[in-house]
Amino acid sequence: MSTSTPIFLDQTRRFLALLSVSVPSFMINLDANIVAVSLPSIARSTRGDFAAIEWVISSYTLTFGCLVLPAGALADRYGRKRILLVGLSIFTLSSFLCGVAPSIAALNGSRALEGVGAALLLSASLAVLSHGFSGADRSRAFAFWGMMVGIAIAIGPIAGGIVTQTFGWRWAFCINLPVGLVVIPLVLCTVVESTDPDTGHVDVSGFILFSGGVFTLIFALISGNTRGWLSPPVTLSFSCAAGLLIGFLVAEARQSRPMVDLHLFRRRTFLGVNIAALAFAATLLTMLAYLPIFFQGALDRDPLQAGLLMLPLGVPLIVVPRMVAVRLTKRLTGRALLTTGLLLISTGFIALAIAVPFFNYVTLIAGLLAAGVGAGMLNSEVVKVGMTVVPAERAGMASGVSGTVRFTGVVIGFAALGAVFATRVTAVLRPGLNSLGLAVSGGGYAALVRRVVAGDLSGAVSSAPETIRNQLHTVVMTSFGAGFQAILLAAAAFAALSALLTWALVRQQDTAPVEPTSRTLSPEAFISTE
Repeated sequence: MSTSTPIFLDQTRRFLALLSVSVPSFMINLDANIVAVSLPSIARSTRGDFAAIEWVISSYTLTFGCLVLPAGALADRYGRKRILLVGLSIFTLSSFLCGVAPSIAALNGSRALEGVGAALLLSASLAVLSHGFSGADRSRAFAFWGMMVGIAIAIGPIAGGIVTQTFGWRWAFCINLPVGLVVIPLVLCTVVESTDPDTGHVDVSGFILFSGGVFTLIFALISGNTRGWLSPPVTLSFSCAAGLLIGFLVAEARQSRPMVDLHLFRRRTFLGVNIAALAFAATLLTMLAYLPIFFQGALDRDPLQAGLLMLPLGVPLIVVPRMVAVRLTKRLTGRALLTTGLLLISTGFIALAIAVPFFNYVTLIAGLLAAGVGAGMLNSEVVKVGMTVVPAERAGMASGVSGTVRFTGVVIGFAALGAVFATRVTAVLRPGLNSLGLAVSGGGYAALVRRVVAGDLSGAVSSAPETIRNQLHTVVMTSFGAGFQAILLAAAAFAALSALLTWALVRQQDTAPVEPTSRTLSPEAFISTE
């Protein structure tokens, strides 16, 4: 008994340390999914218009996207544990402020602050994880991190429906409060501080240029589908983004210790894994938002039911990372795992595109499972490989690049697939209306398209004469299905192309299989021995 007790305590502490840096990523992903489901309730409660409600998502998106890369540099400079604690504190406090916000304006301001906290804690937690583990231990640690993210993705829509319907939308934010209050002490007790010893002054010019460039780029991508891609505000935003980001590249090239070491992108493996990460985010993570729209609009399910229908896609995100870490990382290269994951996502989306016109959930299950298995292989592997090929002392920078690439992929995916969706719906809807002899005016037609794209198919036909309502519903369903099929095929093509590029760029010797070690999550650099 005397020999087993210290081992148990040691293993328990290791698990708590790993948990304390994985739960923050869980919080971010759970928050995103729950809030998305809660938007209709927020609109009704606050009496906010559509533009104001959009900013519940957009205000968070802008601050998070602008700061996730600089946050990694700050973690290297001032300490990963310290920035993790600051990020957790800001995220927890701002979540509470969101939950008690008296108006939509206050809610949007609190959401912007929440994005700041999320950027800090995500970059710092990945940096701590990368700094503390190596070899097979790193594979298992990132597999655990990927499993936690997978759980958040899988249960997010379901939890959102339950929380919103049972307790109200404010608890969609306040649910983060008890989690944060538990995790902060865990970080204090289990994580050892680490920094980059060669970091000098903060790269202020890089910080300003990058944040400004990403802010204007994200604003343009968010606004493009609603204001028009050639409208003056959007074109001006794109121009400003291009100028600021070019200035950022020039400024970084002149820095002795830049916020982003651009020379890393000359490494084929680093470039290849970031292409894989971008594709994963732009395809799979983006479709996590589109699929519930299809389930609710085309299959006539409520938000909670739509969340349950996502389980064939979400469950592999929980199970597969562990299987990869235990069974595959010692047999396959990271190059093979990344490529296989992208090809499975592509295959799954093709199967879904074939099944969509039947509007039958059973026909979708195989495609959802295939895409889910591919996502499970990629979710932690892209982060692990990307962090592995970067020196450990620059873990904060590497985590910032990883978070920025993944986030940028989601924003680009929403903008690009949204444009494809609207274009295809428009192309199919107009001839269908003509076949019914319906002449819809410009403004009325635009409103009809917006309803169909939003998945409000019943609303799209509600004002039509009863004599043609069934025929119009068929036309609307056909156009909605065609639009959805188009975005699935576009996502599948991008995933397949990215798989080829990943295979060509990622070097086999950089991602060799890792033999298991006799230790289990036990590097001294990670676990406090005080």
